[in-house]
Amino acid sequence: MPLSLGLPSCIQVFQTKLRVHSHNRPLIYANLQSPQLGRRSANFRPTIWHDYFIHSIKNGDELDQIGNAQRVCKLKNEASQMIYKEEPLRDKLELIDALQQLGVAYHFEEEINDVLTDIHVSQDLSAIMNSDLYLVSLFFRLLRTNGFTVPEDIFKNYFDDKEHCKSKLSLDIHGMLSLYEASYLAKEGEEILEMARHFTTKHLINYLESSNFNDSRMKERVANALELPLNWRMERLHTRWFIDQYKTADPTRSALWELAVVDFNIIQDLYKKELKQASRWWTELRFYEKLPFIRDRLVENYLICVGTAFQPKHASYRIAETKANCLVTTIDDVYDVYGSLNELELFTDAIEQWDITLTEALPEYMQMCCLALFDTVESDAHDVLEKKGLNVTPILRRAWKDLCKAYLVEARWYHNGYVPTLEEYLDNGWVTIGANVFLSDAYCINDDVTATNLEQFSTGYPDIVRYSCTLARLYNDLATSSDELKRGDTKKSIQCYMHHENVTESVARGEIMDMIRKYWKLLNGAALGNSAFHKYFKNACLNISRIAQCIYQHGDGYGKPDSETKDQVTLLLLDPIKSI
Repeated sequence: MPLSLGLPSCIQVFQTKLRVHSHNRPLIYANLQSPQLGRRSANFRPTIWHDYFIHSIKNGDELDQIGNAQRVCKLKNEASQMIYKEEPLRDKLELIDALQQLGVAYHFEEEINDVLTDIHVSQDLSAIMNSDLYLVSLFFRLLRTNGFTVPEDIFKNYFDDKEHCKSKLSLDIHGMLSLYEASYLAKEGEEILEMARHFTTKHLINYLESSNFNDSRMKERVANALELPLNWRMERLHTRWFIDQYKTADPTRSALWELAVVDFNIIQDLYKKELKQASRWWTELRFYEKLPFIRDRLVENYLICVGTAFQPKHASYRIAETKANCLVTTIDDVYDVYGSLNELELFTDAIEQWDITLTEALPEYMQMCCLALFDTVESDAHDVLEKKGLNVTPILRRAWKDLCKAYLVEARWYHNGYVPTLEEYLDNGWVTIGANVFLSDAYCINDDVTATNLEQFSTGYPDIVRYSCTLARLYNDLATSSDELKRGDTKKSIQCYMHHENVTESVARGEIMDMIRKYWKLLNGAALGNSAFHKYFKNACLNISRIAQCIYQHGDGYGKPDSETKDQVTLLLLDPIKSI
């Protein structure tokens, strides 16, 4: 039976329940820290972004916003003319590359697709193969990134008879860097690109360590790429970095830089409004007060949504997904930290049956979670039904049911002292990362969803979802498993591999990194090869992996959000770019 409680109604229902039950038993809030319950505590750090701070964030002046919108319109016209005017292949590709890295290509999707389609159809691959390494690599990367099929054989002229990269290529730093970035678009089984990755990595490192090269700008670009290739980077953070680089890198295209700056600030102003809207919802729930064992991470959850779909038209998705992210974290902490196994069994059954009456048997803290979850999911489904006339309720519910069942599997492992094999762990762990919920929402809550699309998704999760979720899980485990073990959580991929293979942690971490490279190749292939899914959804799958890498690159940027994650929030959500 569909549930359609409004958020205030959801809270009122819970408060009514409290009043009824308070005559017969003490409130659970009084017992949250009670030692006789045997509750665990993870001692998570409190939020650094309180609601009063969020609502104090200043938006741009209304007159400035109008002026900026007019400037963007003018600059877009200039850029559009440039796209069609550029004649040499190199110039066309460099322009499109700049637009994409500057974060403004979404304004020119049709123009860019027209140009790349024409290039893909009209260009003779044999002629391209005889071009310089920089151009060939740029051609390959841009076409693959935008969904066009280009074989890795395009690089075979750069390898000798022993299938080694020709040594003279190492002197072409621009070509090396371009090939390095292209190599990270490899699909499974593409050996030429794998050899190219090894070769370029080695020589780019040598370049950085050499005293014979004094180009500081080029060294910064190389260092940035070696830290993380473009295909693995969170788009919006890279855009913020690239805007600073582009200002002095190509003064002949100052209009593009100005467009990127003004557009970035306009979008950031939109983010501030969305964040305030999400904060009002989170403040009404007051989970962070009433469930003090959970991670209060509203702003970090919103940042994840920006990393998944940054464009203005995806505002509805970002709001809905921020709510879902907060609920995923809350329920994850219920399973990992606070709930007894018996409570978790009852909670999982209530979610699996999707039955509000079953919440009567649950303790109050779990009733809060169930009511908020039911209300949020049904509200999202109702919005889609109103806008598109489509029933996405079964898909949204399925994601949460699968997530909670997977959480319960881990809880049972923990309480039984069972250490799964790495394969067992990942068969369950790709779900417990919670990204199946994010991607189900991304699929259903967007303007392009159709009835045919829903049929394709309703039979199960496609491979592209599983690959994306697995990558998110592996990135999470590399950064968080040690802390989670200290608080008594179930063993993660690293410990499972160590236990069953009898190897050191260093060896196990190396194995996980190898798996990350493997799953990126699988994800690249799925994103390129499956025409059944809209480009937006395929990008969301790629971006989930990118944002996971970003959050966990320097440790647990989610559980301990006061270092790199704080800087990322400041750059993307708070501080506008100065145009002078």
